[in-house]
Amino acid sequence: MGNSTKNRRHLTIKNLPEELRPRERMLTLGSASLATSELLAIILSTGSAEETAVQLGERLISTYENLSNLLDAEVEEISKLNGIGLAKACRIKAALELGKRLTTETFILKHTVTNPEQVANIFMEQMRYLRREEFRAVYVNVKQQILAAETISVGSLNCSIVHPREVFKPAVKRSASAVILLHNHPSGDPTPSKEDVQVTRRLVEAGKLLGIDLLDHVIIGDGNYISMRERGLI
Repeated sequence: MGNSTKNRRHLTIKNLPEELRPRERMLTLGSASLATSELLAIILSTGSAEETAVQLGERLISTYENLSNLLDAEVEEISKLNGIGLAKACRIKAALELGKRLTTETFILKHTVTNPEQVANIFMEQMRYLRREEFRAVYVNVKQQILAAETISVGSLNCSIVHPREVFKPAVKRSASAVILLHNHPSGDPTPSKEDVQVTRRLVEAGKLLGIDLLDHVIIGDGNYISMRERGLI
């Protein structure tokens, strides 16, 4: 019994046959050749006294069934699984969040936007269920192809948290010709507030000084939207 316990304590990726070592396999065959549990093993780096990192990755997938459920789980919840802990849980969540952002970014950058309906369609499902107001800027070139979309601030919209520098600095960096503003109303009602109008008009003037057009400010509600350009507020 003592020897068995001692052996289990030394179960690591290095003790596995070379063809089963995820990092070595990634270098030899590429990341696409690895199973999900093996990719998780690389993120986890180490296993526990009872399991290798690969076995730990397999148990994570078995517990949550798929990566989508794992992404939705809170760090604290994941950390309570035997052999995980906070550090590993944070690494897992960080990796999954990067993957989520890459997917979103790839989807967004495929689009050309020429009207507010197109903007709303791209961002509606991302933003309609957010619990807090999130203010974003979408940067486009002269053909109105999306170059990037960045979150500028989170919280109720007002002049103190939405500074022109934060909005237009990425535009200058990316040589964008114009900016489209975007934010959500957690209430589900996209009607512009007085603060929305004030912030927008302030940013329009700042854009004029820089020679960067502010094309629109689209407010996302629950399945609906309002274009401040169409409302004559810009």
